[in-house]
Amino acid sequence: GLVGSEMCIRDSSGVRATVMEGGTLADGMRQFPRAFSELYTASVAAGEQTGHLESVLERLADYTEARQGLQQRISTALVYPVILTMVSILIVIGLMAYVVPKVVQVFDDTGQTLPQLTQVMIKISDFIVNHGYIVVMVLVVLAMVFSAMIRMPGPQMAFHRFILRFPPTRRLSTSLNTSRMARTMSILIGSGVPLISAIRSSAEVVNNKVLRKGLDVTAEEVQQGASLSRSLARSIVFPPILTQMVASGESSGLLDEMLENSATSLEREAEARLAVVVSVFEPLMIFFIWSVVLIIVMAILLPIFDLNQLVSYPEFFTVIRTRHEMFGFWSC
Repeated sequence: GLVGSEMCIRDSSGVRATVMEGGTLADGMRQFPRAFSELYTASVAAGEQTGHLESVLERLADYTEARQGLQQRISTALVYPVILTMVSILIVIGLMAYVVPKVVQVFDDTGQTLPQLTQVMIKISDFIVNHGYIVVMVLVVLAMVFSAMIRMPGPQMAFHRFILRFPPTRRLSTSLNTSRMARTMSILIGSGVPLISAIRSSAEVVNNKVLRKGLDVTAEEVQQGASLSRSLARSIVFPPILTQMVASGESSGLLDEMLENSATSLEREAEARLAVVVSVFEPLMIFFIWSVVLIIVMAILLPIFDLNQLVSYPEFFTVIRTRHEMFGFWSC
């Protein structure tokens, strides 16, 4: 937005001022951590020291473009499921809050016992109409409490551990976080950053705390003399394709290239798994909404099908005639 653009211009001006005063580009970028992450500052510093700043900046540009492209593809894939979910909820609320009360009100004058399903549906409809705001307030409070708890270290770690154990999100979360980590580490190592520093810096781009903790342990083991591939394999949380390609990169001396290739493979895997999750979610949501609509329709039609136990046909249509203002299609 406009505010973000103004902040970028101000930060860029600050970096330029630092460079004009004799400082390095990395020093100027470190003054604005909100605009330039550790990945950018460490890579630029290494590029300045090795004299390969141009290639480092080019790799950073490619990284930023690839990351934004992945985020856009993920957002595009999630648009339809989100819209479908919201529309489904609104349809159910509309049926229960407006349609059911008006239609079922026809049977109130019969004085007969309604089917159990119809009675349950009427109670649910009455609760939504009379106490729906309570449900909304409770949901808002629960969302606020969950948002506050998820920021605490203990609950946050438990939630991230659950994500890695829950089958629908396990491989997707692992692939997304690991691909981001691998691509970041590839840029840092290719820029000349030491391996230990590259591991610690790449951990900062991992959102899942469990995976980040695994990278911290990996950095300590590598610092003690272990190889990167063996340390990643011992942590278990990282996918085998990463450890295998890292081992290949260590043996061939092309670790940065192998990390970049593994990041590309993991990104493709994440997109494929996201497509599978979305393709499964859509028919399930459609089946759910039609099931709810079918139950509501059955609750309305059961008294009509059971007319011989409720009222006679002339009496039933007399009741409908007295409610013609409610429907708007009955002409006297």
